[in-house]
Amino acid sequence: MIGLDTNVLVRCVMQDDPKQSPKAGKLIDAMDGTQRGFISVVSVVETVWVLSACYDLNREQVTQALDLLLHANQLSAQQADQVLPARRVLASSKAYFADCLIERSAAQAGCEKTMSFDVGATQHAGMTLIT
Repeated sequence: MIGLDTNVLVRCVMQDDPKQSPKAGKLIDAMDGTQRGFISVVSVVETVWVLSACYDLNREQVTQALDLLLHANQLSAQQADQVLPARRVLASSKAYFADCLIERSAAQAGCEKTMSFDVGATQHAGMTLIT
């Protein structure tokens, strides 16, 4: 496997840089069943943040970009069993992706609940408010 940094993922999705985007696309397109790309959880979170904050993509566009990356046969996401459910929560709520992933990771680890002072995370990502 070959690890892929956030900037490679963003260039591949956004196709916004005349020099780097084609290289990112070529690298990912060249991967196959014997040579796969690895996307760390950190890169997933960073990619969502960059697409939202820097490129001003809306929630639907971000989830489409995630789908493109997470369902590509030549790519493998770290902790996909947590990332994919977090992506589903993101698509159907007003939650931030990081909050969705924190809550889903805790649930996957067997936690009965995830405590937070963040009202938004408790209203939209399934966490429990500390009062």
